[in-house]
Amino acid sequence: MKFGGTSIGTASAMKRAMQIVGREKEKNIPLVVLSACSGITNRLIQIAEAAGDSRLDEAMRLSGEVREHHLELVEELINDASLRQSLKEKVDAYIGELDMLIQGVDIVGELTARSFDTFCSFGELLSTTVFSDAMREAGYDTVWKDIREVMITDDNFSAARPFEDLCEKNVQNSLRPLLEQGSIVVTQGFIGSTRDGKTTTMGRGGSDYTAALLGAWLPSDEIQIWTDVDGVMTCDPRIVPDARSIRVMTFTEAAELSYLGAKVLHPDTIAPAVKQNIPVYVLNSLCPESKGTVITNNPETLEGMSYGGLVKSIAVKKGQCIINFRSNRMLGRHGFMADIFGVFARAGVSVEMVSTSEVSVSLTVSESASLEQLLDDLRKMGEVEIEPDVATISVVGDNLRTAKGMAGRIFSAMKDVNIRMISQGASEINVGFVVEGEDVFRAVQHLHHEFFSDIESSCIFETPVNKK
Repeated sequence: MKFGGTSIGTASAMKRAMQIVGREKEKNIPLVVLSACSGITNRLIQIAEAAGDSRLDEAMRLSGEVREHHLELVEELINDASLRQSLKEKVDAYIGELDMLIQGVDIVGELTARSFDTFCSFGELLSTTVFSDAMREAGYDTVWKDIREVMITDDNFSAARPFEDLCEKNVQNSLRPLLEQGSIVVTQGFIGSTRDGKTTTMGRGGSDYTAALLGAWLPSDEIQIWTDVDGVMTCDPRIVPDARSIRVMTFTEAAELSYLGAKVLHPDTIAPAVKQNIPVYVLNSLCPESKGTVITNNPETLEGMSYGGLVKSIAVKKGQCIINFRSNRMLGRHGFMADIFGVFARAGVSVEMVSTSEVSVSLTVSESASLEQLLDDLRKMGEVEIEPDVATISVVGDNLRTAKGMAGRIFSAMKDVNIRMISQGASEINVGFVVEGEDVFRAVQHLHHEFFSDIESSCIFETPVNKK
């Protein structure tokens, strides 16, 4: 069970998470992985940067804010005076280490990658320490575990990767026996350590990655990712208010949606679960009664939950621009496309969507990318035109592979929208196109109406629980 920052960011949120864990304990013995409380990692990054810039007063002030946040959690969660005092001392001990690190970096005048990871680790250490003691006071047999004793990684700070054979052995020797004796284990996501004990972090989505790894190494029956939304949605609810929660989807669909801009678990973070075919549940800690989404490749689960919809979700990625490149030298010449994409590779610019013909290629990139030098290099090879302020829209579903007439339905729904570019994904489970920024809302609403408006009661979709 992995809980994100918003699921444990306040005392009330942490109490809900505790109740969810307690409910799970009635059926299974859970391993609980926590992120830092919401906003704390960003605060720790600010502290690290201030210390590296010799802004000591600012760094110490921010450290005090981190301390106060967690002491307030202790005050609200812990009733026993003795336990409350003991937990406050644990919090103060971590803040003492943080303050020493601030002062050390300030004296040296340099923020190294190693120091930066150490700064970032305090969020998870603090959240799990408070949570585990609160669980104990609530009467649960709970063991706090420092994941750095288990998750041994390389020294690629901020993007560390574990030595899987060693880590799996550690899980079997240290975590599995605790779970088998009936103890709830509470540990940290995101962080690890090198073989010689230096703290590392595993980058974006690190807590999800930790949960997936631990789930695969135990192995677990299922992996639950608790967040603040009702699972994976049919589209962004800010665009279509009646967007629905998808009850079941395949790993391939989840990966495709993530790459295309939807807020879904990043495929790299749940790769260990995919490898072991362990179902991943995306659940809402604000509404635990909501069924959320299960991501699986298990045929029985997919069939049992009426996995039959042609379209599962509509992904949108805004803030894009189209680069149209044309050159007669492309005609019949091998290797010319490699030259074009070599320009993007050298500039470090990621291409999102591509459409080609004999003498031209159109592609989309993020408007935030640095394009000046790239465009200069392209102009040496041919004609270049830029179309700013566009968005990519992708219709995703595993069954698109065999669906007849799907393109007709998609583009019929787009009859009053100006489409600037079309591209079918190589996986054949998504059809993507580009529209002008001002047409995004209209286009997505038309598509959602086309594919989801006639689904009143289906077990692959669920109307989100009303949250007040």
